[in-house]
Amino acid sequence: MAMSSAEQTRKRRRGSDDTAVPPAEFRSYYGRQILKTPVWNWMIAAYLFTGGLAAGSSLLAAGADLTGRPRLRKVSRLGALGSLLASMYFLIADLGRPERFHHMLRVAKPSSPMSMGTWLLGAFGPGVGVAAVAELMPARIRRSPLGRLVSRLARTAGLEAAAVAPGVASYTAVLLSHTAVPAWHEAHPYLPFVFTGSAAASGGGLGMLLAPVSESGPARRMAATGAVLEVAAARTMERRLGLVGEAYTTGRVHTVRQCAEVLNVAGAVGAVVSGQRRWAVALSGAALLAGSALQRFGTFEAGVASTKDPKYVVVPQRERLDAADD
Repeated sequence: MAMSSAEQTRKRRRGSDDTAVPPAEFRSYYGRQILKTPVWNWMIAAYLFTGGLAAGSSLLAAGADLTGRPRLRKVSRLGALGSLLASMYFLIADLGRPERFHHMLRVAKPSSPMSMGTWLLGAFGPGVGVAAVAELMPARIRRSPLGRLVSRLARTAGLEAAAVAPGVASYTAVLLSHTAVPAWHEAHPYLPFVFTGSAAASGGGLGMLLAPVSESGPARRMAATGAVLEVAAARTMERRLGLVGEAYTTGRVHTVRQCAEVLNVAGAVGAVVSGQRRWAVALSGAALLAGSALQRFGTFEAGVASTKDPKYVVVPQRERLDAADD
């Protein structure tokens, strides 16, 4: 019985013994890259980190406000504002022209992660700003009727920012995974969990570093939970990505991400066992901040590295074609 053309094609792809065509090997013309390397520089990696830190800090600040921890609330609100300003600086500097950020607000496009991210930042920023400015009021003004009114507005603004914070923490992962960069695109089921955990770990770490030990309980719990989520999601991502996972587990990227994991684990353990020792709590917070930053830089560098080797593009494409034929 004659084979169908589809069966013949599958046999050729698999290099079956009853065909004279050997299995093809992946290659590119003259060994050149198939994809262009992203033109983004280190500022985008810094933007990923500071944006996550702002989101985690604003969420922690809202919790501190609701549970009566004024000093933790203050450092978290001011930390959220400082991180957000730094994030906006890195983003606008990479865009090259500041008005481009404004132009992105002219259209709301649900199918575009960049458009949705811009609107998320637009909703997040005012709440963070109002809440932080309230913390800078002198004590005598804060006790006045005007000061009490501002404090109530600051609570509402802080809660609004906290409601948007999970989107701010995770939208950059969606933004990266919607590119053609293999190490980012193939990791789309996992990157949001990595980035959200990283944001929680860094926000909690900042609270541990700057707030008094007596008020740092929520920061420690948030930081430890975020670090566990970040490490677990990163390990799962590396294990399930197959060939593309090599971009995360080889070379300089692997070293950076190993350091991030060590710092996150050490910081999480310190958050749980450091007790009332101020130096231990602060050191653990600093470790979590550093671990979160290295995680973002490592993820960014893994994407850049994956565009330089054609196998990360060709092999997954052929595997998807074979799976579709089956």
